[in-house]
Amino acid sequence: MNYRVVTKTVRAQPLAAVRRRVLIDDVGRAWKPALDIVWEFLHQHEGLWTDGHNCFVYHRPASGEAAMVVDFGVQVIRPFQDAGEVVCTETPAGEVAMTTHVGSYRKLAAAHEAINSWRGETGHAFGGCSWEIYGDWTDDEAKLETQIVYLLS
Repeated sequence: MNYRVVTKTVRAQPLAAVRRRVLIDDVGRAWKPALDIVWEFLHQHEGLWTDGHNCFVYHRPASGEAAMVVDFGVQVIRPFQDAGEVVCTETPAGEVAMTTHVGSYRKLAAAHEAINSWRGETGHAFGGCSWEIYGDWTDDEAKLETQIVYLLS
């Protein structure tokens, strides 16, 4: 797939999220149990979620650390009080590099690689986190859309 990387300034987006410390290889096992908790919370708090999408925020680990903090979340319309494991957090605001992946989630790594290649070509530096915004679900994998966003420093 040919990825077009663009830069833009984004606002912070509030999220209802469950925060986990995971190895990158464990994200595939950690996301669903975490999101199940978030969606249970949202069903109990009518009006907090309208049409937001699942959003995973990856906080890059300090040098030498193997695990990273990941916020497995859902976009919400306003801040709220933390409740149990569900925390009110947000995506960062600022200048970002982003691209859109269309297709299977199993191939998301290619979009991340495209942004990393763009960084090498342009000399931009990344900030401390990145995030993925998952578009509306469809059973047709060829139509799945995911935005990949990297904060720039």
